[in-house]
Amino acid sequence: MSSILIKNAQVVNEGEIRSLDLFIKNGRIEKIGQQLDLKADQEICAEGLHLLPGLIDDQVHFREPGLTYKANIFTESRAAVAGGTTSFMEMPNTVPNTLTQKLLQDKYDLGQDNSLANYSFFMGAGNDNLDEVLKTNPRDVCGIKVFMGSSTGNMLVDNEVALDNIFKNAPTLIATHCEDEATIKTNMARYKEMYEDNITIDMHPLIRSAEACYLSSSKAVELAKKNNTRLHILHISTGRETSLFSNNIPLEQKRITAEACVHHLWFSDRDYYTKRNFIKWNPAVKTEQDRDQILKAVLDGHIDVIATDHAPHTREEKEQPYLQAPSGGPLVQHALQALLDLVKEGKMTLEQVVQKTAHNTAVAFQIEQRGYIREGYWADLVLVDLNKSYTVNRENILSKCGWSPFENHQFSSTIMYTIVSGNIAYANGKIIEVGSGHRLLFNR
Repeated sequence: MSSILIKNAQVVNEGEIRSLDLFIKNGRIEKIGQQLDLKADQEICAEGLHLLPGLIDDQVHFREPGLTYKANIFTESRAAVAGGTTSFMEMPNTVPNTLTQKLLQDKYDLGQDNSLANYSFFMGAGNDNLDEVLKTNPRDVCGIKVFMGSSTGNMLVDNEVALDNIFKNAPTLIATHCEDEATIKTNMARYKEMYEDNITIDMHPLIRSAEACYLSSSKAVELAKKNNTRLHILHISTGRETSLFSNNIPLEQKRITAEACVHHLWFSDRDYYTKRNFIKWNPAVKTEQDRDQILKAVLDGHIDVIATDHAPHTREEKEQPYLQAPSGGPLVQHALQALLDLVKEGKMTLEQVVQKTAHNTAVAFQIEQRGYIREGYWADLVLVDLNKSYTVNRENILSKCGWSPFENHQFSSTIMYTIVSGNIAYANGKIIEVGSGHRLLFNR
């Protein structure tokens, strides 16, 4: 593993921006200072660039095993590092669903062999696999995923006894997808009665409604408070839900935390008319007011982290009529650039982006020695040029699906380098397929 010296970077870390040098050796940040005079195998002149901790994405769907015609760990981790994401946590609704420890280990084996980014995989909970869930090792597994809303296969947990037992006995953090299934089914039946098969994408946030989200999220919070569960609610999509969370205690002390996703901070229901099924997600993108309230909650601490819910489908699948088109889309390659555009618009600061995509994710999940630019920590870093524009097109999209909801958008910034566990994984527009990501460990 080569040593790297980064010179004259504007380092964004722990609420400050400072001009510093970094020396990286054996995968870790060995020295931080000014005008470091150290010999390294490689030197990067970072004059005019900003150095951030690599993003830690706590919610991705890389589709392997079983759905690899859409994506796989190799292709999507390439897209991740090209976008400055150095670590990811992947979801269990693959095929087969990750409902046993054996299937979970199979995914870790795939990650070890194929991932260019650091990785962790969620153990899946179902109605009837509590024994397997209880075997989950908190030290080297990011958490347990509970779908309290639609999912593939046997992942929907709709048995009240099973749900209570999972919340009561989970050995580690529970992450939930919260949408009330009964409400969605009732809404869908009503819209089918009115429109038959002619339901259109603009009806999506009315079918998968704000009420469905709030009912399910409030139920998860109630269960967590009852059982003192460490709960993390994913992809908050409504302003109303933000009131369920606290911002008056330190993150380290929170038992209930929440995540916002880039698409819920960027798009609104007005965009369905141009983006169509390409911004069809569950939970749905909702109103401009919801979008603005989610951003406010991110900034004031009600919502703790920002992630992507990266979930590729093929272009052909998304071009089907609304009822047939699957929900989800690729985001991991362009998440940081989207957030940096919000910075340019004055809606966030660089320090807040770093806090919500790296620092807080590391704290919320108790990730060992990552998420900060500190001596002794793993070198997971991204260098960005805030003054070099970048236009998304089919030729530079790296997700296997080959499309992006940001296609043809010109971002205000460009990712220049991504360093994963001390290896340069991306430099000046090119993936460098040397070394591999590491399995994340957790201080639990």
